[in-house]
This record gives sequence, C-alpha cells and structure tokens, in this order.
Amino acid sequence: MIKILALSVALLGCFANSETKLAPVSDTKVVTEKTIYDFKVEALEGGNIDFSTYKGKKILIVNTASKCGYTPQYKELEALYQQYKDKLVIVGFPANNFMSQEPGTNADIAAFCEKNYGVTFPMAAKISVKGNDIAPLYQWLTQKSQNGVLDAEVKWNFNKFLIDEKGNLLAYFPSKVTP
Repeated sequence: MIKILALSVALLGCFANSETKLAPVSDTKVVTEKTIYDFKVEALEGGNIDFSTYKGKKILIVNTASKCGYTPQYKELEALYQQYKDKLVIVGFPANNFMSQEPGTNADIAAFCEKNYGVTFPMAAKISVKGNDIAPLYQWLTQKSQNGVLDAEVKWNFNKFLIDEKGNLLAYFPSKVTP
C-alpha cells in the first residue's frame, strides 16, 4: 500500500503544473454510478480494451497524435509504462481533433507507434476527444456530472487523465506536462 501511495505522489509530483486539475480531497465529490470500469473501447489492432481488467491499477489515459510537437512523449510514456506496468496501465487514444495531426488509419497509427517509439502499452482505435462526436469515455473524463470529480476540457494532443485503483478520476494534466 505504501508503494502504491508513493507511486501516486511521484506521478502527481512529476505531472503537476498550473493547468493541472486534481480531484478535491473532501466530500464535494458528486455521486456518480460510473467508473472507468464501466467502459470498453475498440483496440487499435482489433478486439476491445475492457477497463474492468485493470481493477487495482492506476490508469493513465492520453489522447495521442502522430504529427504533433508532443509526439515524442510516446517515448516517455513507454518508459513510464515499462517501469510501473505492474501498478500502472497507460492507454493511448489516437485522435484527429487538433489540426488533423492524426490523419492515419488504425493500421498506420499502430505501425508508426511500433516503428518509431516501440509502444507496447494498450492503444485504442482512433476516436474523437471533443466536439459533437466526442467518445463516451471522453465525455466521462471531461464532465464532472459524469465523473463526479472535475470538468476538464481536452485542449490539445497528449492531455492526460489519471485514474485511481478504484476506477475514479484522480487528475488531469495538460499536454506540456511530460510523463
């Protein structure tokens, strides 16, 4: 338990900056019935990612893009995943919402991530992280009425959401906060 707490503190300390949003440490949490474990998404290379299989681990969700100035964060995300994968799962969500910086197909994205960054953490199929066609998971991540914790707008590629071991949203980190 102490190791998990230390990992949480380390992750929050590494990621924190003025745009970071943390879950309040009080009873102001809105009561919601959903956790991350209620979601399944299509995986990049077929099949599904069932978040309930990650119970007991922290989850870092990142919207990604192959043609972005923040794309090199894939390398740092992979290093973080390799170091803590017994306690932390990273899930990448390719999205083309910002200046068409993820134009490829799922196959193109998978090949790019493997060839250029050796990505082994789970990657979802390309989705929308904002706008009228926002994916249900990202609705949950960004709306306090759904996640019970905070409102957070996805402003660019490589925004990060940290989920605790019980499936609840813990924090939001903007793109410039590196893993």
